[in-house]
Amino acid sequence: MNQKILKVENLLRFHTICRQLHSLGQRKTVSQWRHVFSSASPMWTAQSYTRPWQMDALFGAALSQYRLLVTKKEERSRKSQLPSTKSKKEVEVWNGMTVEELARAMEKDIDYIYEALMNTTIDIDSLEADSHLDEVWIKEVIKKAGMKLKWSKLKQDKVRENKDAVRRPQADPALLTPRSPVVTIMGHVDHGKTTLLDKLRKTQVAAMEAGGITQHIGAFLVSLPSGEKITFLDTPGHAAFSAMRARGAQVTDIVILVVAADDGVMKQTVESIQHAKDAQVPIVLAINKCDKAEADPEKVKKELLAYDVVCEDYGGDVQAVHVSALTGDNLMALAEATITLAEILELKSDPTGPVEGTVIESFIDKGRGPVTTAIIQRGTLRKGSILVAGKSWAKVRLMFDENGKTINEASPSMPVGIIGWRDLPSAGDEILELESEPRAREVVDWRKYEQEQEKNKEDLKMIEEKRKEHQEAHRKAREKYGTLHWKERSFIKYQEKKNQNPLKPKEKAERDSNVLPIIIKGDVDGSVEAILNIVDTYDASHECELELVHFGVGDISENDVNLAETFHGVIYGFNVNAGNVIQRSAAKKGVQIKLHKIIYRLIEDLQGELSSRLPCTVEEHVIGEASILATFSVTEGKKKVPVAGCRVQKGQLEKQKKFKLIRNGHVIWKGSLTSLKHHKDDISIIKTGMDCGLSLDDGKIEFKVGDEIVCCEEKEVLAKTSWDPGF
Repeated sequence: MNQKILKVENLLRFHTICRQLHSLGQRKTVSQWRHVFSSASPMWTAQSYTRPWQMDALFGAALSQYRLLVTKKEERSRKSQLPSTKSKKEVEVWNGMTVEELARAMEKDIDYIYEALMNTTIDIDSLEADSHLDEVWIKEVIKKAGMKLKWSKLKQDKVRENKDAVRRPQADPALLTPRSPVVTIMGHVDHGKTTLLDKLRKTQVAAMEAGGITQHIGAFLVSLPSGEKITFLDTPGHAAFSAMRARGAQVTDIVILVVAADDGVMKQTVESIQHAKDAQVPIVLAINKCDKAEADPEKVKKELLAYDVVCEDYGGDVQAVHVSALTGDNLMALAEATITLAEILELKSDPTGPVEGTVIESFIDKGRGPVTTAIIQRGTLRKGSILVAGKSWAKVRLMFDENGKTINEASPSMPVGIIGWRDLPSAGDEILELESEPRAREVVDWRKYEQEQEKNKEDLKMIEEKRKEHQEAHRKAREKYGTLHWKERSFIKYQEKKNQNPLKPKEKAERDSNVLPIIIKGDVDGSVEAILNIVDTYDASHECELELVHFGVGDISENDVNLAETFHGVIYGFNVNAGNVIQRSAAKKGVQIKLHKIIYRLIEDLQGELSSRLPCTVEEHVIGEASILATFSVTEGKKKVPVAGCRVQKGQLEKQKKFKLIRNGHVIWKGSLTSLKHHKDDISIIKTGMDCGLSLDDGKIEFKVGDEIVCCEEKEVLAKTSWDPGF
């Protein structure tokens, strides 16, 4: 720019010099002619001469103005260039982002994205705010906006250090001491497992159980007359509690398989055998109810051969003891067989160091908060210990045995109730003792973070699948409309939207009636788990959709009622209470609360509720049959009406009922009669053996001799859900 200014200045100087030389030459000429015209025209002399310094001033001013303008223009261009290179915005994008997400990342409105894609091959009409964009369109929008592209998969947190707690390495065998065996009693429902344990404990647990069936895992420490101690786990035998039985098998040393001598091997017996095999735990067979006249212990032993449970009588290694839990016969022999097997197994543990154990059951106690029943497997638990289980931690405030008596410490193989949990751990969670509360919080935070990461991975996988589905649907739509003019395309889309009429209120109500939202509350974690496992088997969504809104442990609360009101759902409670205030609130809000103490009664109630949401089915009952003997027609006004002459062969024909016309085994008409006559009289009922004439409400139907007329009565019958929970 400076060189241009110098060139202009040089030209101006050259021009000035030329003018000055020209003016000097002209001045001489003017001076020669001045004396000629001075007398005639004195003004001419003054006007004909222009001073050169005036022109120089003009050119100088023009030059300075030009220099000023050029300088300002140069500064303006320099300023405009600086931001373009300095503030070129970087936009972070990722594959499959929506129109709205791209607009937000660019700090623009959605209309800007539409405008940027206006002259491209993408179908603008089909784009919505939540429509996903392909990579090529994202690049196109960023390019048109003059921004910089930065690809990012999804925001990832920095890799965190694993802060989880783990079990200690195996202890030195020299430090191990003998411990009591943990024995799980398993078998089919109502085969006498709890009654057997009652006799050993000299208690009445079975008498206190709803419906006479066990619905929780019970952990008990039994002291035998010989001084030996055995920890018994009493697992439910009902089909609904498969997960509880599996959990009991995982923490046990020995399984006592109880089979009723009068009933034999049943479904849950087989399942219990499988659980014991999966856990690689030895079995002791207790053949119960041997005091009954119809008892056949040998039949039980033979049936068990099919499941690889071979008793000692048949050359196997499974001890079989014939007992009667009701009378107490041979129970000491069963206990001795268990102790003998425990001695063979040489059960030992390390009573020192941090505690390790397993949560058997967990529940919320009013006044004491979250409570767990646990089996200690290593170390000695004391008051004040810091424990972690799953995503919960505790500072032990109180410990108690199965009778509710406070204890100060719990050694290996001992069942113990623990109070002091911040949240309710899940049954089956591993218990580990830690050195401090901050360390416990750190472990829980890490486990929650790990769970969140797993959930994010699953969500990403689902998002990717949905994105691919959307892209495929979009591709098919483009192929469908690709050859059409935009006007034709818009018209077709308008027609499609017009045909998609919104649901009428009645149709919407019918659709909503085919959904059953439920809320499940249970007394302990294991019970809720069992109910949820049954709900997972629901396979009749085509009839009525079952929607689980919420589940939890504890009594029914106001929050549960509010949720049920919002979702128009039903609350099911298992072994929990609903206070008077809660029940009044539920009645006011039109919410049903259904409380049960026996699990299969709850499931039956749920089946009934599902069935009530189904439309009624119509059943036809035949009340009379007649055969057509002749056909003719009668004139009514200006038209001829076909009439069939019939004889009732069975039952009776009633004019008000529904009729069917059958020809060669096929129904060709179904409807009502317009007339039914005997001779010339109109009648409403024709009985067996009588002749009659009848006409149909459809005048186009032609009768033929040999056709059959069937009179039916239609009844609406309540439908029943096809869901079978398996018991």
